[in-house]
Amino acid sequence: MGSPSAPPARLGAFFSFFLFFLLVFLAVPWGVDGGYNVASVAGSKNRLKARLDFAGGTAPELGPDVERLSLTASLETDSRLHVRITDADHPRWEVPQDVIPRPTPELSLDAPRPGGRVLSTATSDLTFAIHTSPSFRFTVSRRSTGDVLFDTTPDLVFKDRYLELTSSLPADRASLYGLGEHTKRTFRLQRNDTFTLWNSDIAAGNVDLNLYGSHPFYLDVRSAPPVGSRRGNGAGAAHGVLLLNSNGMDVIYGGSYVTYKVIGGVLDFYFFAGPSPLAVVDQYTQLIGRPSPMPYWSFGFHQCRYGYKNVADLEGVVAGYAKARIPLEVMWTDIDYMDAFKDFTLDPVNFPADRLRPFVDRLHRNGQKYVVILDPGINVNTTYGTFIRATKQDIFIKWNGSNYLGVVWPGNVYFPDFLNPRAAEFWAREIAAFRRTIPVDGLWVDMNEISNFVDPPLLNALDDPPYRINNSGVRRPINNKTVPASAVHYGGVAEYNAHNLYGFLEARATHAALLRDTGRRPFVLSRSTFVGSGRYTAHWTGDNAATWDDLRYSINTMLNFGLFGIPMIGADICGFGGNTTEELCSRWIQLGAFYPFSRDHSAIGTVRRELYLWESVTRSARKALGLHYRLLPYIYTLMYEAHTTGAPIARPLFFSYPGDVETYGIDRQFLLGRGVLVSPVLEPGATTVTAYFPAGRWFSLYYYSLAVATKTGKRVTLPAPADTVNVHVAGGNILPLQQPALTSWRVRQSVFHLLVALGDDGTAAGDLFLDDGESPEMVGARSKWSQIKFSGATENGGGVVRVRSHVVHDSYAPSRTLVIGKVVLMGLPSPAPPKGFAVYVNGVQVDANTVAGAAAGSPKNGALGVAHVGGLSLAVGQEFDLKVVMTY
Repeated sequence: MGSPSAPPARLGAFFSFFLFFLLVFLAVPWGVDGGYNVASVAGSKNRLKARLDFAGGTAPELGPDVERLSLTASLETDSRLHVRITDADHPRWEVPQDVIPRPTPELSLDAPRPGGRVLSTATSDLTFAIHTSPSFRFTVSRRSTGDVLFDTTPDLVFKDRYLELTSSLPADRASLYGLGEHTKRTFRLQRNDTFTLWNSDIAAGNVDLNLYGSHPFYLDVRSAPPVGSRRGNGAGAAHGVLLLNSNGMDVIYGGSYVTYKVIGGVLDFYFFAGPSPLAVVDQYTQLIGRPSPMPYWSFGFHQCRYGYKNVADLEGVVAGYAKARIPLEVMWTDIDYMDAFKDFTLDPVNFPADRLRPFVDRLHRNGQKYVVILDPGINVNTTYGTFIRATKQDIFIKWNGSNYLGVVWPGNVYFPDFLNPRAAEFWAREIAAFRRTIPVDGLWVDMNEISNFVDPPLLNALDDPPYRINNSGVRRPINNKTVPASAVHYGGVAEYNAHNLYGFLEARATHAALLRDTGRRPFVLSRSTFVGSGRYTAHWTGDNAATWDDLRYSINTMLNFGLFGIPMIGADICGFGGNTTEELCSRWIQLGAFYPFSRDHSAIGTVRRELYLWESVTRSARKALGLHYRLLPYIYTLMYEAHTTGAPIARPLFFSYPGDVETYGIDRQFLLGRGVLVSPVLEPGATTVTAYFPAGRWFSLYYYSLAVATKTGKRVTLPAPADTVNVHVAGGNILPLQQPALTSWRVRQSVFHLLVALGDDGTAAGDLFLDDGESPEMVGARSKWSQIKFSGATENGGGVVRVRSHVVHDSYAPSRTLVIGKVVLMGLPSPAPPKGFAVYVNGVQVDANTVAGAAAGSPKNGALGVAHVGGLSLAVGQEFDLKVVMTY
């Protein structure tokens, strides 16, 4: 039976009292459970310092709170803001300066802060502000628009082994990307997801778990702010946020907030103003270090398998690729080549030096390369030279008073401590000695999370901190299948703090060793990575599975590592674990041919999947890799761009079209550079693919025909034959191409073609970077390089097209002998073939082999003309002005 209704008069009085109480409640600065109060603020023009005092009352089960904190905020550049919060009275672990060299905050700022608690300059678009009610919090805003980029809640927690901070987000406007490494179903972060950062040997085929690397960085792209907001109401403004911390953490993204739960270190935030996505990555890599230049050959196709039986097996694979006329740049060998899985040894039966060395020499004579794997664990074996030398140098990680004993492939092992300078020297000498026997061209460092086949005991409080991060998705102890957190590194550094740095440190040591021994540009592939690893290494997505899901997910991981400053990234083509199928392998090479790092790799005991084993896969490989090898000059130029500006090689669509909100959720397509769009088939049985095309003209790179012309962006269903991947170039781009061959060395000797894809405005532009592909420096006082910029434009209503080159720099001598033999003009205003051509080079008419193509397009797309201007001999390293005059 229901309650009787209240009389109207009494109801009105109740609501009046309730409203009064609510207004009083909101007006009073009520305290929160926990947090800090601002005790003082001082500063100078570009810096601000505050002292924070603990307000009491936060989660005693996680340990006592730090009573006094020091906050420093500094505008280090016009586009970078640094905010650091640490214990005011005691030093704490921080990422070492030699890992990420960076400005040291100025702490001796005792004068009262002019302007109070706000840090802002006329030249920076970032504004920092301290707020005091109900207790301390801070905001970071964009000065030009007033948009709040980071807005912390008052409940800051700062304990010895637990830090927590939350920032609110505009859920309806913010699109976040990053926070790796995880295999994710989407590239854009999904709300109510937890991202655990603790480097672990967990197969990449597992979604949503912490994997091999830790990158506490995200990119936030905002859609248009509400009508009436202050200035800048367009979509696409981006900014970046880095928490520079190597300790384990959970980052919870709730859509309207992001929460950091960290088990040590300090809160060391960097904010990057953008406002374009490319600008954010430029600013980010300016801090953490630019990506290392990769050797030219590394952009070719690589073949590997865990389970090659002997040298004859390797020889058969190389012969199989040659017979099938599929490009093969690099042969790899997994741990099979070792003697009982010991580093720097050879299996005396199956991979003896007197068989392996001639094989490698033959590869080199054919312009091919050889790469092998190394694991960090050194077998505890008194007859093993590497172990003996390492023991004499005393370079192993310590635990409980002695070297920590783990178990990996060779059995009992000790792990080199790469925080110890002697370990890097030891590693370099072992590599140099090994290369005297087998002159490998690159090194693959695996298992360096560190992976351990046994679980160490929980010896002390470091091994089992009061807050358990979501390790392995089930909050396993951080000691699970790795070195104990209580182990000790050089200088007394606990593994608890340095764990996530190990792969970075090993890759750095390996990079330095190869550089010293060869004098050439190193190629290192590392499974475990950290912030800044791109300065030393490439990366692959780890142990994926031969599934259609993993095929799709590989795009997300690839795009993430572009954000992280590691542009040389790819997944194991056809899948590592499990048995692939012919159709899956065929579609995978169509995608994998356009990974920046393109390697087929599979696990022992699975079906073989070299690309020549199925005829359909062979056709796909020839076609996709043929286009990839033609694009090598363009892709290598993107490596130069990555090295100098941090720009990813493989990019999400919104990097080129940040104002198009439809691109924010696209992760089934990607761009190479700013204008080459790859739209792969990602489902079994598909004969079409639905692709999104942003506004503009899009031409097929296979057929040189107009595929799509759109004013606003649209989705188009394209035919996808079994042997073909859809690849398009956006109007407005000029691509330098060379001729396909089976190795990059042969490609580099061939004639150039320029593909000029005119945009809606009748213009196009492009770049070409050339060097020897192996000098340690791409650009520098001792390097020889050339950079050429191309431009194209129509004149006289489209009856004339001019293509010009401008030589920015020219110290690479072969650029003066390499020639452009053909220029292809796409997007001519008239669809009807011209009746005649006149071709002029630098004002002088020349005889050219000029052919007009059929109308490039269809009536529904809007037909445009195409012309092939051949028979040219334009030296790449000399400026030219090519004018093509057409009569209709």
